[in-house]
Amino acid sequence: MAEQKRDYYEVLGVSKTATEEEIKKAYRTLAKKYHPDANPGDKEAEKKFKEASEAYAVLSDSEKRSQYDQFGHAAFDGANGFGAGGFDFNSADFSDIFGDIFGDFFGGGGSRTRRSGSGPMKGANLRTSVRITFEEACFGVEKELTLNLKDPCPTCGGSGAKPGTSPQMCPKCGGKGQVVYTQQSFFGTVRNVQNCPDCGGSGKIIKERCPNCGGSGYTSSRKTIKVSIPAGIDHGQSVRIREKGEPGLNGGPRGDLLVEVLVESNPNFERQEYDIYSQVRVSYAVMTLGGEIVIDTIDGKVAYEVKPGTQTGTVVRLRGKGVPTLRNKDVRGDQYVTLIVDIPKKLSKEAKDALKEFDALHDHSLEGDAKADKTTRSGRKKFWK
Repeated sequence: MAEQKRDYYEVLGVSKTATEEEIKKAYRTLAKKYHPDANPGDKEAEKKFKEASEAYAVLSDSEKRSQYDQFGHAAFDGANGFGAGGFDFNSADFSDIFGDIFGDFFGGGGSRTRRSGSGPMKGANLRTSVRITFEEACFGVEKELTLNLKDPCPTCGGSGAKPGTSPQMCPKCGGKGQVVYTQQSFFGTVRNVQNCPDCGGSGKIIKERCPNCGGSGYTSSRKTIKVSIPAGIDHGQSVRIREKGEPGLNGGPRGDLLVEVLVESNPNFERQEYDIYSQVRVSYAVMTLGGEIVIDTIDGKVAYEVKPGTQTGTVVRLRGKGVPTLRNKDVRGDQYVTLIVDIPKKLSKEAKDALKEFDALHDHSLEGDAKADKTTRSGRKKFWK
């Protein structure tokens, strides 16, 4: 039996709401600690290094992280570099991380920033969360979120340079924004590309910075964004809003906004995938004689006919009264209702007398039953005296 994989967030020691920078920092610490070049011949360190690298490869990629958040390890079974063959180190970009590590190992000066280059690059994704009720998760809802978002600076138009001036091409990288070097490592000769230390990866040098944005090219402001949460969404799943993340670099598109949905619990219903489970208390008389009861569902109250002689703990199925599926809101799960005898804690004298009379009549009906326990019946008669 294959060894069960640990949760990727647990492997890196970060929370599910960790930022990209927090994930990167956590991996760098583990990679430096367990890297095979720092632990020659240590199989356990090599195993932990590969485990951390696999977790980072997924969580550092916004698309893969979104899939993992929704489907766990099953999202990558047999695909994307994962599967029976194990983790494929070629499926992710570790150059900037390894640049840091090799710099520590061999005295270099690696950069910790994600390489950008001079071409257009998509901006970083943003993550936030929203709380909704159980019913809102079942039927969908539209929410408004207020966030701090960046936009190109209106003073410099996003160049970062003081009006009347313009950025100059970086002489160190020739405007490419990257420098290349090679290192010998556990994996053989590794060609690493890192951000140019002089221009920070932009390929440009700003001699006179814009007074409004301080040279960043962006300003932040509070904005309200509407997010449509689909019917059937479950706790912990995310909604992606395209191009509402960080601005892109060098004319690239904006990143995305990932909204994690936190669903409040409901005291009357419990959800398991698309099915709903609940309980209803029914009087002893109705359970014995049969009769109509009212059951609460997410659609409202519905009538149900209890059959005579129904036992406590009986589970009934209400077809199509569960949660709508994400793929098709017209297709729904079921509701499973457990019927429980409602035993009153307080009774009037008349009710007690009636119950005693019922018990005596019931006892009398058992006298002709040869299988009835005589000791039990006589004991009950004595109890009521």
